[in-house]
Amino acid sequence: MTRDGNRRAKDGRDQAELTEYRRRRDVDRSGEPTGSGAIGDEPQFVVQRHDASSLHFDFRLQIGDVLVSWAVPKGPSLDPREKRLATRTDDHPLAYADFEGSIPPGEYGAGTVVVWDRGPLQNRTRHDEQDISLEDALVAGHLRVELFGEKLTGQFSLTQTRIRGNDRNWLLVKVDDDDADRRRKPERTQPESVLSGRTNDDLKD
Repeated sequence: MTRDGNRRAKDGRDQAELTEYRRRRDVDRSGEPTGSGAIGDEPQFVVQRHDASSLHFDFRLQIGDVLVSWAVPKGPSLDPREKRLATRTDDHPLAYADFEGSIPPGEYGAGTVVVWDRGPLQNRTRHDEQDISLEDALVAGHLRVELFGEKLTGQFSLTQTRIRGNDRNWLLVKVDDDDADRRRKPERTQPESVLSGRTNDDLKD
């Protein structure tokens, strides 16, 4: 396949991956982005604190050219003893990594969103002493990444489960490495955005 053919095929896959994202939203009303655009020289992660019908954290990893996303009700923990439920949601465009704002009533996900943490990530997934791509790890239902954020650092694992009979449910767990911390609770004590310093309450007010 030619380079142009490869690019068209990749663009087609990206469009398909974002079909559900676009179907659920009126972006003219919500102000949410649709563009793809690179967000860094290396893969990135973003965690958005989303005060919607219930407060939760949207944990997003750049895999390919989309942000693969999970909703984490209690937020990511630095304590390796804590297993956090993470429910897979629709993939988001890369431009969403910068999104902060108030999604109006009546729209999907109505509520306030701030960028709670963000930074580069490195894939640390291995099986039988072989490196596994994040794309393949996602299909296999287990991945491990190292995060280089302001609040979240070190390795985290995500493992698909059958909790409540739903294969969209995963478990997010901090790996017990040098960055693990059983006392610090940034998901409770640091609600502010790493981009703007604002909190969800600031966007309500």
